[in-house]
Amino acid sequence: MAVCLQLTTSNSSMCLCQTFTTHLFLPILYSAMFLTGLAGNVLSLWIFMAKISGKSPTHIYLINLGISNLLLCITMPFIAVYYALGTSWSSRSLMCRLAINVLTPVLHTNIGVGMIILAWLALSRCATLVQHSHGPRPSKCIKILPKVFFSRLRQTPFALGVCMGTWAIVATASIPSVVVYSMKETEVVEDGDKQTCYSVAVEVGGSGSQAFAVIGIVIFFLCLLVVLCAYMAVIRHFYRSRKSTVISDRQRVYARVFRNIVVIQIVLVVCLLPYHIYKAIFINLAQTDSGGNGTECHSLSTYVEIKNVLLCLAALRCSTDPIMYFLLDKTFKKHTLNLIRGRSNTQDSHSSRTECGQSAPYNNSSPKGAATHDTHSHSKD
Repeated sequence: MAVCLQLTTSNSSMCLCQTFTTHLFLPILYSAMFLTGLAGNVLSLWIFMAKISGKSPTHIYLINLGISNLLLCITMPFIAVYYALGTSWSSRSLMCRLAINVLTPVLHTNIGVGMIILAWLALSRCATLVQHSHGPRPSKCIKILPKVFFSRLRQTPFALGVCMGTWAIVATASIPSVVVYSMKETEVVEDGDKQTCYSVAVEVGGSGSQAFAVIGIVIFFLCLLVVLCAYMAVIRHFYRSRKSTVISDRQRVYARVFRNIVVIQIVLVVCLLPYHIYKAIFINLAQTDSGGNGTECHSLSTYVEIKNVLLCLAALRCSTDPIMYFLLDKTFKKHTLNLIRGRSNTQDSHSSRTECGQSAPYNNSSPKGAATHDTHSHSKD
């Protein structure tokens, strides 16, 4: 049954109606994602920062990805409350202002940061494997892009600078959208009646915020294209190298990294792609919709609910990333199992030192050494 708090103005008596999907299912799902995501990301950050010494570029990217996921998790209880009680909040209430001015920007900022960091992580992995694998002929990536670019991608200070720059750029770019959305588009003129927080103004926005959303969609598809191209180049190089090499250990490394790439791509495509495709469709619907459908419910009510479900799917990645680390990364899995089994700190420290010694810096003169490092560093992906 749809939930709708009647909005009465001089021109309209329509409101956004909620079904049990938004009113009940999404709050429960966001609450569950908060519990699993908070525990998983705190554990992931602790392992990457405290248990693994000698941070590689991969570790830097994953630490920043974990921070982004953690911030996203913190917003989830408030988002759950917004969906459950948004139709009974006044648009002028403190909770509604919090949802509009804080939760929404944090949510979308961290989704953007996570996707950009994944794109840089893909480039870093591509540079490492392509340059330190010994196939029959060099990869086309090395011919197209300058060698200095590949060299810098494998440097920890460069990875740290990229992550800090990503946070600064995304946060700065979000400010104009927040100002337009929260201070202009969601400001309503009350005529003595109650305008609910869960409304067309909040959920659909205006032309200004929709323009910023289009920019975000374009950036997402550019990042997705970078990730796909980087991983396709690596897979192609793996295939060529496997056909020409007789080193079974390297073949096993390539097979494992290939499986890791498939899992990561599935997560990205399943979680993020549907929301960004539908968001573009939704913006077009919002711009052409007149609002009337012959009932008291706004004609965009169903489309808004679909958008919110897909947004929840996009946010789900913050809970699945720690599981992905556990399944794909032997070092992360080992420390996690040691923690669960209650191993002593001495044993953990000894294990960390041993693994750090195995993951020695790259040795360009030794193919075997390079392949060994690839085994450890690429399990992080």
